[in-house]
Amino acid sequence: MAKDLLFEIGTEEIPAHVMPGTLAQLKEHAEKAFKENRIAFDAIRTLGTPRRTALLVKGLAEKQEDVTSENRGPSVKIAFDADGKPTKAAQGFARGQHVAPEDLVVKDGYVYAEVHEEGQPTAKLLETLLPELVCGLSFPNNMRWGDLDFKFIRPIRWFVALYDKDVIPFELANVKSGRTSRGHRFLSQGDFTIDSAADYEAACEENFIIVDQDKRKAMIREQIEEVAKENGGQAEITDDLLEEVLYLVEYPTALCGKFEEKYLQLPPEAVITPMRDHQRYFPVKDAAGKLLPLFITVRNGGREYLETVQHGNERVLRARLADAQFFFDEDRKKSLEEHRDKLKTVVFQQGLGTMYEKTERLAALADFIADELHADEKAHKHAHRAALLSKADLVTGMVTEFTELQGIMGREYAKLDGECEKVAIAIDEHYKPRFAGDSQPATTAGRIVSTADKIDTIVGTFSLGKIPTGSQDPFALRRQALGLVNMMIEAKYHLSLSALVNKSMDLYGITDEAAREKMQQDVADFMRLRLKNVLESIRYDVLDAVLGDVDDLYAVAQRAAAVEAFVAGKDAEKDIQAFVRVGNLAKKAGQTVVDAALFQNDEERALYAAYEEADKAAAEKLQAEDYAGALEAFTQLSQPIDAFFDGVMVMDKDENIRDNRLGLLKSIDALVKRVADFSKIVTA
Repeated sequence: MAKDLLFEIGTEEIPAHVMPGTLAQLKEHAEKAFKENRIAFDAIRTLGTPRRTALLVKGLAEKQEDVTSENRGPSVKIAFDADGKPTKAAQGFARGQHVAPEDLVVKDGYVYAEVHEEGQPTAKLLETLLPELVCGLSFPNNMRWGDLDFKFIRPIRWFVALYDKDVIPFELANVKSGRTSRGHRFLSQGDFTIDSAADYEAACEENFIIVDQDKRKAMIREQIEEVAKENGGQAEITDDLLEEVLYLVEYPTALCGKFEEKYLQLPPEAVITPMRDHQRYFPVKDAAGKLLPLFITVRNGGREYLETVQHGNERVLRARLADAQFFFDEDRKKSLEEHRDKLKTVVFQQGLGTMYEKTERLAALADFIADELHADEKAHKHAHRAALLSKADLVTGMVTEFTELQGIMGREYAKLDGECEKVAIAIDEHYKPRFAGDSQPATTAGRIVSTADKIDTIVGTFSLGKIPTGSQDPFALRRQALGLVNMMIEAKYHLSLSALVNKSMDLYGITDEAAREKMQQDVADFMRLRLKNVLESIRYDVLDAVLGDVDDLYAVAQRAAAVEAFVAGKDAEKDIQAFVRVGNLAKKAGQTVVDAALFQNDEERALYAAYEEADKAAAEKLQAEDYAGALEAFTQLSQPIDAFFDGVMVMDKDENIRDNRLGLLKSIDALVKRVADFSKIVTA
C-alpha cells in the first residue's frame, strides 16, 4: 500500500532569490533518489516559504521493488574439475553472490548466479535518504553555526518527517526529526503538530502559513491589483519583484501608501528605483501610464494595525525620495558634459586607464562603426556625441547613490541640458540589454554606441588575461557578448568582428603581432560560444558546419537557417556526400590556381565549367544574402563531381596535372565553405 511523505526543512529566513533554485533542486534530487532506490511514487511537489522548504510525495510505495539479476562468473572449464565438481573459483564466486555452488546455472560456456534481492521497507530507507537530500542541496553561500562542521545556507531549526502518520526518525546538525513545525512568527501561537502528511497544507494555513508558493503568488497578485484599483490606479507588477516578494512573506497582506506629489517632478525612474529596487514596493500608475503618488507593499502578516505599517513604510520611502531629490538638485548644478571631466579620476579597470579615456575610445569606435554601417550623417553625429557623454552620469550623486540608474539618469540629464533626443536615448540604450529578457537598443546611434562599449570592454578585459572561465565572469562579459550577438541579428547588421577588434586594439595601443593574433582568436572563440547559445534551436551539426567563420555574426545566423532547411531536403544527402568527397581531397591541394589547358578529359572540363557557373551564380546570391539560393547553385555541382571521381584519377603521376586537379577541388571546396563545412553534417 502506498503512503504520502512529508519532509519539511525548517530554517531561519532564506534569501528570496535562493528559494526557487532550492525547491527545484530538492524535487530533482528526490526524484533521482527514489528512482535509484527503486521506490515507486505517484507525484512529487516542493513547497516553500522563507522559513521552510518542504517535499510532498504522493503515493510513495511501502517497500522497494524486488530485483532479480543474473551475474556471470568464470567459464565452465574453470568452474568445474574433470569430475564435474565445483572448483575453488566456482565456490568463491557462489559465496560472493550469496548462493550455493549447486545453484549456479551453466549457460553459454559460463556459470551464472541468479540473485534475488528483496526490497527493503521504505520507512527504513528514508532514515538515510532524507538526511542525504538535505546534504545534497547546494547554495551560493553557506553558514556554519555553533561548533558544527555541518554547512547550510541558514541554520536549521526543525525537521518534520512523516510517512503517512509515522515519524521517520533521524538526526542532523543536532536537530531531531519529528512532527512539530513552527507557525507564523507573529500571528500564530508558535509550534504546531502535524498529524499526517496529508494534513500538511491545512495545518500550515491554520497557523497563518500559506506554504504553497503558487497559491501565495496568486494571493499577492490579486491583493495588489485590488488595492491599486481601490486607490484609482494600476499596479506595475514585474515578475522578478513579484517572485522576490513571494519568498519574503508567509502570510501576505497588501496595503497602499502615499508620498508627496512634489517628488513626481523627478524623472519617473528616480522615484521608481528607490521604491521598487530598494524597498520592494510596487509603483502605481494611472490609465495613461503616468506615475501616481502611491505605492503598494506586501506585509508578512494580517490586517491588524495596517495603518501603523503604512505610516512606517511611508516614512522610509519619504527619506529615500528626499535623498533622490537632493542628489538630483545637486547634479543639476552642472551639465552632463561638465560632469564628464570628473571621469578622469575614475579608473575603468586597473591597467586600462580612466573612464574618461574609455569615452574617448568609444567616440573613436563609434565613428569607425558608423562608417562601416554607412550610417547617415545625423546618426553618425549623434553616436559620437552620445559616446562622449555615455559615462558622465556615473559620477553624479544620483547614480552614485542609486547605481541601477546608470544610463537612465544620463538620458534624463542630457534632455534637461538640451542635448538632441537621439543623443539622450543612445546614452540610455548603450547599456542594453541590462538583464536577461531586456530589450535591445532601438536607435541607430544607440546600437552604434552599445557595440562600441561592448567591444571595448571585451578587448580591454581580454588584454589583461581576464577571459571568463567556468562560472566566474566578474565583468559580465558573457552578457555583453550575448547582447552584441542578439543586437547584430536583430538589427541585421553586417559588421566584421575582426575589424572591430582590430580597431579596438589600435585604440588600446596593442601593437605586438602575436598578441593581436591571439586576441582575434580569443574573441572569435568567445563569440562562437555565444552564437551557439543564441542559435540553440538549430541542429547541432548544422551549427558546427557554419560556426567555423564567425566574422559576420548576422551572416552566421542567416547561413544556419539556410543550411538547416537545405539538409532537411530529400536529395540533400547525395549533394552533401559530393561536397565532402571534394573537401577530403582538397586538403591535399597546395593551390587554388586552375589551368584549363592541363585538363586531360571531358569529366574535368565539365566540372570546371560547372564550377565557373556555380561560382558566378553563388556570388550573385551571396551578394543578395540569399544563402538558400547559393546552396541551390552548389547542387548543380553534385552530378559533375560524381562523374569527375568516376572518370578521373586525381592523383596523377604527372605533378602538374595532379596539382591542377587538386586545385580545382580546392576551389570548389572554398566556394561551398563560404556557406558551410558539410563535413560536419551528420547523415544517415
